[in-house]
Amino acid sequence: MTDPKEYQLFIDGKWITSASGDTIDVVNPSTEEIVGRVQNGTVGEAQMALEAAERAQKSWKKLPARQRAELLYKLVDEIKANADYLAELLVKEQGKLLKVAKMEVAVTASFIEYACEGARRIEGDIIPSDNPNEQIWIQKIPRGVVVAITAWNFPLALAGRKLGPALIAGNTVVIKPTSETPLSTLELGYLAKKAGLPDGVLNILTGPGRAMGNALVESPITKMVTMTGSTPVGQQIARNAAQNLTHVQLELGGKAPFIVFEDADIDAAVEAALHSRFDNCGQVCTCNERMYVHEGIYEPFMEKFIAKTKALKVGDPMLGDTDMGPKVNASELKHMQHLVEISLKEGATLATGGKRPEGSQFEKGYWFEPTVLTDVKQDMTIVHEESFGPILPVLKFKTFDEVVGYANDCEYGLAAMVFTNDMNTIMKCNDELEYGEIYVNRGHGEQHQGFHNGYKLSGSGGEDGKYGFEQYLEKKTFYIRHKA
Repeated sequence: MTDPKEYQLFIDGKWITSASGDTIDVVNPSTEEIVGRVQNGTVGEAQMALEAAERAQKSWKKLPARQRAELLYKLVDEIKANADYLAELLVKEQGKLLKVAKMEVAVTASFIEYACEGARRIEGDIIPSDNPNEQIWIQKIPRGVVVAITAWNFPLALAGRKLGPALIAGNTVVIKPTSETPLSTLELGYLAKKAGLPDGVLNILTGPGRAMGNALVESPITKMVTMTGSTPVGQQIARNAAQNLTHVQLELGGKAPFIVFEDADIDAAVEAALHSRFDNCGQVCTCNERMYVHEGIYEPFMEKFIAKTKALKVGDPMLGDTDMGPKVNASELKHMQHLVEISLKEGATLATGGKRPEGSQFEKGYWFEPTVLTDVKQDMTIVHEESFGPILPVLKFKTFDEVVGYANDCEYGLAAMVFTNDMNTIMKCNDELEYGEIYVNRGHGEQHQGFHNGYKLSGSGGEDGKYGFEQYLEKKTFYIRHKA
């Protein structure tokens, strides 16, 4: 094994060693080997990055948006040219399958490409005034310095999702990845430098969220915070940002219901349910977290679903025939074990899985079997607590009103999935399900031109598409009076 690569902080176009003198080990979830080391940054370095971004933004915002896009297209080219390296790095730091990592790199590039396509679509309004010889102009302008805080499940894609629209809009960015999966994001610093992005336009920091993260969020330099992560952390960010009334965009937890009505295509629903629960080891915010199956098709549906779940191959994420890799860290693994234990105590039945896989290859790493729980009741812990892992509770239902009541009985409201061939049922779901994204007759997975928006404790603001792009722009209104 080669020595792990050591990364510095990327501030104002330079790689800087933290004054703390401390580093953080990044561990491969499959082997528990150290695959990289990053700086344990300080509050002072957070201030340095914010000041660098603030300086750079003065000239960056003056560039025509099309010229900003030309520079970001060069960054896209660099990402594509280094796709294999970035994908393998994602596997090492996060544990996702190589084929999923390759997809993530491609999505990262396409997030930025999509933002670049909007460079000529930053449009304001001219509105008639009530006064004679006057017009009202509403101009869209960049907010300023954007702090982006990303999660560990799709670290590179989330970075691209945020920095693309932020930079095209004329903002500059300070991005802070999690300590679990910072390596692929830090590589963007090298690629941005090669692409010719001006110094200070993109800054990348690593370090503890409580100290450095708070400093970034609470600074008066910060004009927007965009964050993907857990609901408790998002709530704390909102509180900390409130002292400066900083604009906050949050994509937080989810507990997506997967509803299979009696008239559904069973085979299609089984396949979608399988992938929407176990993709990326269940570490997706829109994953199938609780499944409701109509009693009229429950038996044939579950027979097929359990058989396919048992057939999933857990193992080395670098191999092409692997279906599921490990959880990201030991804490997440412990959470899986706890959820199974408490579910069984509350009366659920373990249909399959529920433990670490057997075999010498699983002695190290954070492995957990694909797990299905049956005989689940609506009031059980597993129905309400986000698992964010390969555990699926399954419940029967009789009527539309019953299942919609169950689905909406949740503090989250990010995504829901519905399988039915009845248009009336679809329209009723559209009216009554309290979720920002509803997938009908397919599994989860949003697109760039849509709007990724959560209700309730799943967040605020939303991302993607023209409505997500609006988050990165402020409005300035001019009342223009002229001579007749």
